[in-house]
Amino acid sequence: MKTEITQTENIEKYFAKAELVPAIVQEKSTGQVLMLAYMNRESLQKTLQTGYTWFYSRSRQELWNKGATSGHLQKVLQMYSDCDDDTFLVIVEQTGAACHTGEHSCFFKKIV
Repeated sequence: MKTEITQTENIEKYFAKAELVPAIVQEKSTGQVLMLAYMNRESLQKTLQTGYTWFYSRSRQELWNKGATSGHLQKVLQMYSDCDDDTFLVIVEQTGAACHTGEHSCFFKKIV
């Protein structure tokens, strides 16, 4: 997916309402929603430059490259913004588990 966005205004529209934008990550092959994370300007830029997901950790207050430690990488195949440009949908090829618990998806706790 490697895309180069060099003009600041192209990224700025996504952060007009907030410094962090929710990013829903979905697996291309299954359509399964894997996780929800947040992106700031820098993590979005790194995602677009590298073709792999980068997020901003609200708890650690730092950038993290999903799977860099575990090897469970997310290769970005497509990326969309919603109609208001304040949420991302990231379509990925997932290697291994997406959830830090070892589950394939973070959404495994059925409520109803």
